[in-house]
Amino acid sequence: MRSRLPAFLALALTFVSAQFAAGSADSRHVLVVVWDGMRPDFVTAATTPNLWRLAQRGVFFAHHHPVYLSATEVNGTAIATGAYPAHSFVIANSDFRPPIDPQKEIAIEDPATIRRGDEVSAGHYLGAPTVAEILHAHGVPTIIAGSKQVALLHDRARRPNDPGVSPVLYEGAVLPPRLEDPLAAALGPFPPIAKRQDKIARDAWTTQALLSQLWRGGVPPYSLLWLAEPDFSQHATGPGSEQSLEAIKSSDTNLGLVLANLEKRGLLDTTDVMVVSDHGFSTVGRKVDVAVELSKGGFAATRVALGGLQSGSVLAISNGGSTLLYVGGHEADVCRRLAAFLQQQDWAGVIFSREPLDGTFPLADAHIDSPQAPDFVLSLRWSRDRSANGTPGLQVSDLSPKAKKEGNHASLSAYDMHNTLVATGPDFRGGVTDTLPSANTDLAPTILWLLGFHAEAAKMDGRVLSEALDVGDAPALKSYEVKRLTARHEGAGGVWEQYLQVSEVNGVRYLDEGNGELRPQPSS
Repeated sequence: MRSRLPAFLALALTFVSAQFAAGSADSRHVLVVVWDGMRPDFVTAATTPNLWRLAQRGVFFAHHHPVYLSATEVNGTAIATGAYPAHSFVIANSDFRPPIDPQKEIAIEDPATIRRGDEVSAGHYLGAPTVAEILHAHGVPTIIAGSKQVALLHDRARRPNDPGVSPVLYEGAVLPPRLEDPLAAALGPFPPIAKRQDKIARDAWTTQALLSQLWRGGVPPYSLLWLAEPDFSQHATGPGSEQSLEAIKSSDTNLGLVLANLEKRGLLDTTDVMVVSDHGFSTVGRKVDVAVELSKGGFAATRVALGGLQSGSVLAISNGGSTLLYVGGHEADVCRRLAAFLQQQDWAGVIFSREPLDGTFPLADAHIDSPQAPDFVLSLRWSRDRSANGTPGLQVSDLSPKAKKEGNHASLSAYDMHNTLVATGPDFRGGVTDTLPSANTDLAPTILWLLGFHAEAAKMDGRVLSEALDVGDAPALKSYEVKRLTARHEGAGGVWEQYLQVSEVNGVRYLDEGNGELRPQPSS
């Protein structure tokens, strides 16, 4: 790292946070730190000493959930908006949106896709406003920094090329663009991906960019730091591997740097810190190419719809532990045959359908009934069995047999659908384990509540985490219910039965897990 900046670059970075001068020790701050893919069972005193101490000092949320699909962009958007996927429009990492690309899947977080999505929707690529957008509308500055492009979903609006506006750093790029040169001059170039340690290096670079440059002149009321690990390492080597544990330790080191920086500034006692992950993780126990299996079953299945999706054809879009299936023309006969086929497969877990069909759940049961939702969403089967390194949770993944991934997520596995949340600070209770269900949708309303925007918080799908707060005026807890939804279909091959375990607090729905199985017909 260079120790000195050219005068004009230092001035630019000073302007970034000059507006935060009001962020003194007597004002409130909220900081969210995301560890991508962090499972709660890996929070230990030995592996994550900084996070462990926070959990002992503050609140550990023992029953925290992602939204389904348990994937990064889906949950990055849920954290940002407090909205269910049906309302945010982001139901998957990879999706099919013909107005953006009529032939193939899109990557939801890709900057070019985001820009095109806003162009074709009059600025409504996301169906709900983000925390950053709401705060900006009230004149409150923010800083978003992430080593992955998902950070852009939190605050994607183009802005004047003026360093005095709330900056967004996403995978080395920055808004406003004028800040790119000062960051590169101060920290060197954003690390390329050449070897396995480079995601760790990217996280370290992004953390330093936040602490030493973006916070240079002060800390705004709301900041978010998104770290790419341990997601990258767990995909490559599976959760619980030596490399994955090393990646977890690196995220804990970065958290320690953040906390030390706040303490040095005299802000630690006035800052509410929330450490969260976007989803859990499983070990890949089996790889199944769903498009190939559908083709073998007599369907016109494809991964790319050249010339557009033809009537009766099936476009399969893999999201790892789940697959989106689009039927051209929504042909009813093809949909019926497709549901019956999936119910015969030993790799199928839970089937959601756009139209009512025996043995399936409606998309609305998982809040994935977005305006452009597919005909089917399939969560693949999983088990509680252990991997070779002793980590529980195996899943079937929609992957080519030659794919190198050893870990994955995005299913309804109990290990994908439970993730990490620890919160501490002046507004949180101390030394508490919260056993009530919570989810990523609850962060946004809680953040807005803490910052004083109670009316905005009340509009969101998620709830304020009142039971964890050390304040007397938070919304009351009125109801708690656990449900087990089932769907079955009797066919020639046996009885298909699937379940969905659901928790609800104050009417907010949390998906605990779901799975399915084909059983022999009972003998008469």
